[in-house]
Amino acid sequence: MRSDRLLSILLLLQTHGQLSATDLAGRLEVSVRTIMRDVEALSTAGVPVYTVRGPQGGIALLPGYQTDVTGLTADESRALFVVLAGSAHADLGLGHALGSALRKVMAALPAPHQGGADLTSRRVLIDPVRWRGTHGQSDLEVFQRAVFADWRLRLRYRHGRDNRVRTYVVDPYGLVNKAGVWYLVADHRGELNLYRVDRAQSAVVVAEPVQRRDGVELDDAWESLRRRIDDLPSLLAVTALVKDDVLALFLRVHQADLAEPETPAAAGKPGWSQVELRFRSLRAVETLLAFGPGVEVLAPVEARIALARQARAIAALYESEV
Repeated sequence: MRSDRLLSILLLLQTHGQLSATDLAGRLEVSVRTIMRDVEALSTAGVPVYTVRGPQGGIALLPGYQTDVTGLTADESRALFVVLAGSAHADLGLGHALGSALRKVMAALPAPHQGGADLTSRRVLIDPVRWRGTHGQSDLEVFQRAVFADWRLRLRYRHGRDNRVRTYVVDPYGLVNKAGVWYLVADHRGELNLYRVDRAQSAVVVAEPVQRRDGVELDDAWESLRRRIDDLPSLLAVTALVKDDVLALFLRVHQADLAEPETPAAAGKPGWSQVELRFRSLRAVETLLAFGPGVEVLAPVEARIALARQARAIAALYESEV
């Protein structure tokens, strides 16, 4: 473990130049005293590492010092070669670069580990994209251009909750690939928001510098958004039957509510398909009434009761005028 930590300190200093002992201790989850002992060990081993005193001080390597690091363990070597299949890297136009980089790493691996790494790359494959997953993310290049140039972005964006299209000028922090779906993390009028790339009707780079909040980085913003979503109350699972003649429209309107991409034919009921949905509340389930007799909720029972109550109220409203 200590040898791994010494190597990590060396890599961090090569990457960042100068870091404080407190910063290194936080990154490696050890005490400052442990970091100082490790720095002394590196110096004893001939690594030109030194400390700078004072408020702006820290730990650094002599300028120009580099080391060819190939001291990967067998598990680390295998981990590098569990390759994501085509998705994120290909979407960013980095598919060929990834393959080239892995070939270079393979050549630099210690000989005893090369066989294991090669076998892992041929026996284990991770494809993060769901079945019938999201496609049509052709504007990702525009999002990249805005993110890397630190420009603002004008979006015409379709919301999943109501299918309405709105226009926003946003200040991007960066892009995140979550389960095969690309998201833009950005501020809109100083408020942090998450935008699915595939819901953008159009995206245009605005030649204005981004106006991000000071001290907020992409990983901080993503963690805040992730907690916001994860902390939501448990969703209500709903099973419904949908008439095939309205199924295509139903799937477009309720795309954000789908729990499963598959819509199998309903057993014993020709002309109907079964759909699995998730809603935030019983009140949200009532939106299914918009399809009238074209949709029947099978479960849960409380959803059927709520829909029946609402349907009776609607019927009473109109029958009073007959």
